[in-house]
Amino acid sequence: MSTKNPKKPETAVKSESEQPPDFESAIAELESLVQRMEGGELSLEDSLREFERGVQLTRLCQDQLKAAEHRVKLLTADGEEKDFIDGDAE
Repeated sequence: MSTKNPKKPETAVKSESEQPPDFESAIAELESLVQRMEGGELSLEDSLREFERGVQLTRLCQDQLKAAEHRVKLLTADGEEKDFIDGDAE
């Protein structure tokens, strides 16, 4: 029994068990994704898939930047480092 296995683009959504990319990797993937989309060679379905991945990466980067900003505020508030919990970012 043969089934078609369509080629997935390299930006296919990662499974939840995999660790999310770090900030620099996410930015690099976003830049690559934008170049592919601007190239105009993607099908509508591939474009939508790439756009969805771009939204995920953008949100990931925004969350990481908010967490970093929060940590900087904690560090500079009184000159002493305080316990940092990832969920504390506002």
